[in-house]
Formats: sequence, structure tokens, C-alpha cells
Amino acid sequence: MANNERRYLIIGASAAGMAAAEAIRQSDSTGVITVLSEEPVQPYFRPMIPFLISGKKSAADVTLIGQGPYSGTGIDVRLNSRAEAIDTKNQTVTVQGGDLVLYDRLLIATGSRPYIPPEIEGAEAEGVFALRTLTDASAAADRAAQADHVVMLGGGLLNLKASFALLERGLDVTLVVYSPEVLSQLMEPDDAVLIRDALNKVGLKIMTGCSATHILSDAGGVNGVLLDSGQEMSCQMVCIGKGVFPNVNLLEQSDVQVDQGVVVDRFTACNAANVFAAGDVAVTFDPITSDRIVTGLWTNAVEMGRCAGYNMAGQTTEYTGTFGILNATQVADEPFVSMGIVHTSGTDYETHVSCTRNTYRKLVFSEDGERLVGAVFVGDISHAGLYRYVIREKMDVAKIKPFIIKQTLHYGHLLLP
Repeated sequence: MANNERRYLIIGASAAGMAAAEAIRQSDSTGVITVLSEEPVQPYFRPMIPFLISGKKSAADVTLIGQGPYSGTGIDVRLNSRAEAIDTKNQTVTVQGGDLVLYDRLLIATGSRPYIPPEIEGAEAEGVFALRTLTDASAAADRAAQADHVVMLGGGLLNLKASFALLERGLDVTLVVYSPEVLSQLMEPDDAVLIRDALNKVGLKIMTGCSATHILSDAGGVNGVLLDSGQEMSCQMVCIGKGVFPNVNLLEQSDVQVDQGVVVDRFTACNAANVFAAGDVAVTFDPITSDRIVTGLWTNAVEMGRCAGYNMAGQTTEYTGTFGILNATQVADEPFVSMGIVHTSGTDYETHVSCTRNTYRKLVFSEDGERLVGAVFVGDISHAGLYRYVIREKMDVAKIKPFIIKQTLHYGHLLLP
């Protein structure tokens, strides 16, 4: 390595880490880029792992390098390389086994780990999955081949997509949700009616207002679930989707500031010199409320990772923030978008709802009615990008509010003087 070649070290080979690596390479053609991955497989698109369970995709189909912007050119991805400690004074990272890796710029992109509620007994049994990694998904696919009934604990997006994948395999699937409705983090119960109907039509059994207390097992692994109501259900597989925690364990002995996740400024820099953080592990801010938040979305992680990469390479780039809620996807062929402030019950936000048999749209304005602060679209998500722009830019909507409410907003309206 030449003396003037900067050493970039990235811990984590998922969305934020790989996006940062590509951004660095775009900005610095000579620097040495090393990515440490604790996983045994090459980087992959994590949102696609439910397709491994359904059998629609193989591990090779979801690989990241060589797809879209991920060329992998000049990037050294080291597998089975778990980072165990960071020494910011000497600018080294200790890897499992004792190896030291030196850096000039360091990115912490360690992502998050599944939250397994401690009150659920028996969660360590064979046949229990959290579906965060490719290895998890492959093992779950193998287990599904021997199962008849699967119980999903948690009504979040990942569990819904996994449920649909299992239904496609012909299994019986029951979703157990403590909240009054599915997707409670992304919308209110009334917002989710069309999605709930679509899930009912594909045969997903949904139990709301209850939770699991025990996962039952025998020598062959999982054989049932006991609910807090006392009801016992027979099953051969359980998937837990109860949220995630930022992976900050390796920072316990470091001077990197942690408050839930790694605290960064608006340029993705940590308090320690030459150290940055991005993705699920980073504490960033919501551009609407200015609240400090941790978010777990792939798209947000990519955007933040690219920003970190540019900053590491010397191209000062401000991160514009992350909506606390921002999701655009589909469940059971029902497309939806949820963004900004969407939980309005018991508040003074101004809301406007319009719906048909096949569509649902909720618009949320600030208490004074001068700004659009949130939206939920189900069934028809056309022009959602326009509404996202209005929300993110905190636009005064006085001149365009009628078009927003009537769902006739178009680009020309944003140019009104």
C-alpha cells in the first residue's frame, strides 16, 4: 500500500456498509477499502430473504455485489470476521481471533439484532426463527419443508412477508399480534382494513390482542405455542418478529458515544475522531419532528451509508434525516405507503380520509393546517413521491392544500409562486 493511500474500514456488510463502500470508491479511486462481515456468505439484499422461504429465490439470486450500483470493485469483503473491539486512540479494530486491523476512517454499520421478548419461555428451541439473516432464512426453509402449521409472533412487515411466503408453500399460518391490528407501527387499525382483508383472502389466520407466553418443544423441536389466554396451538415452527435492537455490543469498552444506538451528527460523524456510523445502528433525526430516532429500513440505511461514505472520503455531505415512519411496499399484493406522522388518535392533527372499496388514503396536516406531516395510502399509491417531498420539505401548503386533499396534486403545483 502506498503511503498516501487512505485506509477505510467498514464494520458490517449490509445496506449501509456496502453503500458506503461504493460511495467511497466513487470518491477515492486509490484508497484501501476493507469491509468486515461476521456472516459466512457474501453480502445480500436482506429484504429479499422471505423469497428464500417461499422457494422463489435461491441464495445466489439475492446476492448484492454485481447488482444495481453494487459493483464491488476494489472492495475487500472479509467474511466470518466478527469485530470485537474498537480502539479509537490507536485507530484499530480487533477481529475475532485476535487480528488487528488499522484504519484512517472507520464506519460502524453493524445493523441490528432481533428482539426476543424475555417473557416468552422456550424461545431457544429448534424451529424458532427471527429471520434476520440469510442463514436464518435457509434454515427456516428447511424447517418449513417438515412443517404443517407455523405460528408467527408479531404483526410487523417482516413477519407479514414471511407469512405470505409460507402460505405460498401450502402451510397453515397463524399470526399472533398483541396490538389491535397488523402493522401497528406503520398505521392505525382503521388504516389497515384493506390490508387485513387481503391477508384474510389469502388464508392467513390472524389473532389480535394476545401474545405467547411459552414455546413448547420436544426432542424434535417446536411442537406448540401457549398463549396468555391459556389457549394452546399445535405447530412445528415459530417465527418471532418483535422488533430489533442496534448492534452496539462491541462499543462497550470504547469512547464512541452510544444512546440506544451510535450517536452521530448531521454528517454521520461520531464523537470520536475519524469514526462514522450509518444504518440501523445509528441514532439520527426525524426531519418532520426533529426527534432523535433509530430506523430499520433498508432504503434509509442505503441513503445514510452513501452519505457516510462521501464524508469519509472527504466530500462533505449533510444527511437530510430519516422519517420515523417511511415504508412503501406491498403485502398479499396490496400496495401501501406509510410516511411521516400517521398515528393521530387522541391528537389535534388535522386529518382527511377518503376511501373506496379498493383504496384508502389518509392525509395528516399539522394542528394549524399549514403543513402536510403524514400520509397513508393503501391500494392506490400513485404520486406518493410528491407527497413525500411536500412532507420532507416542510412546505407551506396554503396554495396547494385543496389539490392535496382532493388527491389531484401534481408536479406543476409545486412550482406555484
